[in-house]
Amino acid sequence: MTTSSSTATTASVSTSGAPRPSSGVPLTPVLFILGSCLSLQIGAALATQLFPAIGSWGTTALRLGIAAVVLLLLVRPKVHRFTRQQWLAVIVFGVVIGGMNGAFYASIARIPLGTAVAIEFLGPLTVAAVLSTRRTDLLWVILALGGVGLFGLESATGAASLDLLGVLFALVAAVFWGLYVLSSARVGRLVAGQDGLAVAMAVGALTVLPFGAPGAVSGLLDPSLLLIALGTAVLASVLPYTLELAALRRLPRHVFGIMLSLEPVVALLAGMLLLAQEATALRITAALLVVAASVGVTLTARSTPAAEPQPADEAPGWDLPTPTHATVTGEMPLLSEEDLRSSDADGAERD
Repeated sequence: MTTSSSTATTASVSTSGAPRPSSGVPLTPVLFILGSCLSLQIGAALATQLFPAIGSWGTTALRLGIAAVVLLLLVRPKVHRFTRQQWLAVIVFGVVIGGMNGAFYASIARIPLGTAVAIEFLGPLTVAAVLSTRRTDLLWVILALGGVGLFGLESATGAASLDLLGVLFALVAAVFWGLYVLSSARVGRLVAGQDGLAVAMAVGALTVLPFGAPGAVSGLLDPSLLLIALGTAVLASVLPYTLELAALRRLPRHVFGIMLSLEPVVALLAGMLLLAQEATALRITAALLVVAASVGVTLTARSTPAAEPQPADEAPGWDLPTPTHATVTGEMPLLSEEDLRSSDADGAERD
């Protein structure tokens, strides 16, 4: 993909280093992000159709396997050039991808989609708060916890019953999503281009294979199930990744983060419209509180002066990870503006 200077609307940087104000937010990349959010949740809803036949772990193994094959064929990573440090970072990243996807699918097999996504957002929000020196970020996490607590209140009052194992899986997915923010950023710094992502996806598929091998084999042997799995892979992996990368090339990162913060609401609507899951007043309020917390973290990060603390083990120019700078299923790497500008050069060099 190439970046056109005529369509790039990210705030430019003057020779003094001060950002110039943008003339506005273009509609096209905003539609790209909304399309990505919709595609992700439609893909998740489609994946649930596979659960009765091959289970949530079989679905995870099959979808990650298909995504890995596609990425490996497209990227053609030069693994023979990987150093020991790069391999270690990629393997950790892959295990995290597998764990996050597996736990998330196991959760939506037991609890509503919107509830699972809202709980999962606690992971990256907590990482942002822990790595930040801003006390306000802790308040945003408390706000998100309050929103998630409404799900427990709903269950405790008997208004709706939540499967405790499903909630536990969603919390595990949240932990893995927090780790994903850190591990993907490290791979992005150590491995050029998308080589690290492609190999990590294969590692992720292998990580969940022991839990879902029988179901994955059944899915491969049944044409109808395989077709659904292919559709899930496209909707939950290929299409969101493509749309988000296109949007990142045209939007300031804080706008991108705010737009992706809408994910819990989109998931709630998808569960209601596609899976006939009930959207109660408490669930809507909970999703809105999580969205507000995510938007708050993004906006306060935007207004923070450049003098953020520099971690001792990071190179100069380290950025605090944007909490929503990843898709729910974890195929979106953290990319800085410099990464986006240099991606075309990397592609030309590869060819």
